[in-house]
Amino acid sequence: MTVSGDDQAAARAALEGLTVKLLQAGERRGRGQAVGADIDGLRAVARSCPDTLTGDRDKALVLTGFHYASRSQDPAGLLTGDITVHPRGLVVAVLTGKTKHSVRNAKISYAQDPEICPVRAYTAYRERLVAEHGQQWNDPSAPAFIGIDRWGHVTGGMGPDSVTRAIKRISQRAGVPIHWTGHSLRIGLASVGRAKSKDGIAIADQGGWARHSRSMLGYLQINDGWDDNASAGLT
Repeated sequence: MTVSGDDQAAARAALEGLTVKLLQAGERRGRGQAVGADIDGLRAVARSCPDTLTGDRDKALVLTGFHYASRSQDPAGLLTGDITVHPRGLVVAVLTGKTKHSVRNAKISYAQDPEICPVRAYTAYRERLVAEHGQQWNDPSAPAFIGIDRWGHVTGGMGPDSVTRAIKRISQRAGVPIHWTGHSLRIGLASVGRAKSKDGIAIADQGGWARHSRSMLGYLQINDGWDDNASAGLT
């Protein structure tokens, strides 16, 4: 069956008309961009994590993930040998690239605030894991982030879906107003870095984006639209 150009144009016009009616009725199409993690949210997460191996894992997962702009598949693919303790912090070897894979070495420094320090959180988690479940978790080929069931049993390495679910659960437990998704940490690094006047190239290098990436620019969210506004101060 052949559809004429006039019929196609009529169909497009009808769909556009329905879209306008939905907007006027207060409906919004699509899920929209995920909310980005922020510093207040990181503090809430750190304070809400229980004093258990799961709590230590959750804190390390979020704090390190924020600092290297992780996607859900990034911590799921990390092995113990991919994260190196350095005198100035951590070096995380992250597989990057959607078509041509390469490894970027993201450097994570000690934070000034110990409560949300990713380096302290990661080392505390790893020390507890080995103390409670054995030296085999120190093997460089062991998963860096492990799955833990409701009874505290280690179930092996985490997959991307389990990372996404964990981040949502962690943010919900912390009382974050809009629950985070698997991309919230990645968006957070970009938007918070921009708010703190970090160089765009430095943000791109840390998060594994191409320099001047349109995708990264889309993550540089404006916090409230007042201070960082093209019209502010013009008149």
